[in-house]
Parts: sequence; C-alpha cells; structure tokens
Amino acid sequence: MSAQVFVSVGSNINAAVNVRLAAMLLQREFGDLQLSTVYRSASAGFSGDDFLNLIIGFTTERSPHDCAAVMTKLEHEAGRSEDQHGFVSRPLDLDMVLYGDLVDTDPALRVPRDDIDKYAFVLGPLAEIAPGFRHPLNGKTMAELWTAFDQSASPMTVEPIKL
Repeated sequence: MSAQVFVSVGSNINAAVNVRLAAMLLQREFGDLQLSTVYRSASAGFSGDDFLNLIIGFTTERSPHDCAAVMTKLEHEAGRSEDQHGFVSRPLDLDMVLYGDLVDTDPALRVPRDDIDKYAFVLGPLAEIAPGFRHPLNGKTMAELWTAFDQSASPMTVEPIKL
C-alpha cells in the first residue's frame, strides 16, 4: 500500500546548494516529487544565518521507518554530522512531517510532526502543495490551518531558486 509523504527540507549552511541537493537525493530515492516554493526565513530558536526551506512530497510503498532512515542517510550524505541536533546551524535538515494519515509517537518517527502548525516555513509550503490534505489528528486541511496561522509572526520571503 502506498502512502503520500511530505518532508520538510531546511538548510542554513551553503543553503542554496543543499536544498538543490536534497531535491536531487530525494528524487533518486523516491522518484517523482512535488516541490513547494523555496522560502527564506530567520533561524528559529537560535541566532544563526537565515534558512532556506521547502516541502517535498512523494508517494512511496516504503515503510515509515524505512523513509525516516533514508532521511537520516541523506542528511549525512549532505555533510550533516551526528552532533547537529536541536536548534543549530546545519547543512541539511530533512524531517518527515506526514506519512499519509499515520499517527505514530515513536521518537524515531513522530508523525505527524508537532511543528506542522507551529512554523510558517513548514505549514506555508505544505499548504501550497497539499492544501486539501487533512491533518491526521485534528482533521483540518493544510489550507485551513494556514489561513488560521498568524503569518505576520513568522515572515518568509520567496527565494528564487530553480530545483
């Protein structure tokens, strides 16, 4: 059975190169991709360079744990070290925010991610490419969540990057 998966992509170290690399690596692993616009936003939770963020969607037959393992492997391919956790600068951050309608609180998985409706750089691009997709816990569509989100509190600008 296949699942629609959405991955939050972020980078603030050599960011333009690394978000392009993320799209290339995810396409290599999962095939056809849906790509949101790339957005620039200030780092959240720490003082650092701006991040470039987007959401990438794809359909897969792989298990959610296999998908999560692939994300970790791809982060390492892009130069992320094991000690880059929490609110720090990073070359690449890949977070599987949704795996179909799965709800799993296993710390190795955590889908849906808690931060879907907390950060504009996750929710905005997600609403852009999957406006009708329903949040597995609250049943609201991504478009509904984005409309209710205080977008002025987390400004983003479009980053003109070709992926």
